[in-house]
Amino acid sequence: MEEVTYQGLTFEPYIRREEIAKQVHRLAQEIKRDYANEKPLFLCVLNGSFIFAADLFRACGLHDAEITFIRFKSYEGMESTGTVKEIMGLTEDIEGRNVLIVEDIIDSGVTAAQLRKELAKYNPKSVKMVSLLFKPEALTIGEAPEYVGFKIPSKFILGYGLDLDGLARNLADIYVLKEK
Repeated sequence: MEEVTYQGLTFEPYIRREEIAKQVHRLAQEIKRDYANEKPLFLCVLNGSFIFAADLFRACGLHDAEITFIRFKSYEGMESTGTVKEIMGLTEDIEGRNVLIVEDIIDSGVTAAQLRKELAKYNPKSVKMVSLLFKPEALTIGEAPEYVGFKIPSKFILGYGLDLDGLARNLADIYVLKEK
């Protein structure tokens, strides 16, 4: 893996695709065990988690599981705006359903906390969160996800669905902003 440059910023390799695949498999096995006799609804938060959600959903092998998508936005460039704007809402009936929110990354917890609060209004059986990446030291609101792939420090990363102003989502590995 070599360094990559986007918008004049240099990013160095951080998590290789093989390590990502191992964690996706581990998370899938945990979810399969926990929801073996259930019909969970995977709620993929777009845009960043679409690659992770697809890999995780296939790896779980739950025949009665479903997947749907919701889009929230709270980032501009490399900074969180501190507010969450709903772009595309939930259309499925989740009353009495087990919902698994699939996120690419949880840092401040603002989006996750708001999403949990909104979903609770629809009386689901349960709402749990699975996140490929979690920045525990950045969490300011809410709770940690129930399923976590990697705990990472509070640094800006991209690749494997994570972006910089829409760029770099297609990288198979995860990169971190190179410190000067």
